[in-house]
Amino acid sequence: MTRPLRVVAVSGGLQSPSKSAGLARHLLELIADQVPCQQRLVELGQLAPQFTGAVWRSQLPDTVERELAAVEQADVLVVATPVFRGSYTGLFKHFFDLIGQDALIDKPVLLAATGGSERHALVIDHQLRPLFSFFQARTLPLGVYATDKDFVDYRLRDEALIERATLAVQRALPLIELTRHASPCAAEQMLAA
Repeated sequence: MTRPLRVVAVSGGLQSPSKSAGLARHLLELIADQVPCQQRLVELGQLAPQFTGAVWRSQLPDTVERELAAVEQADVLVVATPVFRGSYTGLFKHFFDLIGQDALIDKPVLLAATGGSERHALVIDHQLRPLFSFFQARTLPLGVYATDKDFVDYRLRDEALIERATLAVQRALPLIELTRHASPCAAEQMLAA
């Protein structure tokens, strides 16, 4: 019997609650509806006081180290960030600067972002995709971008966006299934190569 997938979402939202965390939760739920998985949401806004002053990973408290390890050991990642000045937040980037350079190789990553208007929708392709390409992760074909008007009480309410999120997960399922059935030894061998 295959073990449940470890699906970890990282929300770059600075506040709690946040629309980015709401979008990440929605995507986690959609994946969980399709495949057996263990879900975890890492909210960077809550962790910020514990890692923003760290330059090296060795300077981090155990609480932050556990979250970094969860991301590195995930089978599938969902990342969601608010758009700040045309890109992901500095907090989001700082967190991923602390991730091991080879830890995300071939890991499926579903990209998502939130912003005040449609003007920033290209942040997924112009900012997030290159960041995860550096890590040699497998960014999934469709990203999900949401604006303020798509939410009510930090939950997705726009039907067109809900359909896009569902389509993004459906298109991701073949790659997620490959990850699910890959043997742990094969994954370790790929990381060691």
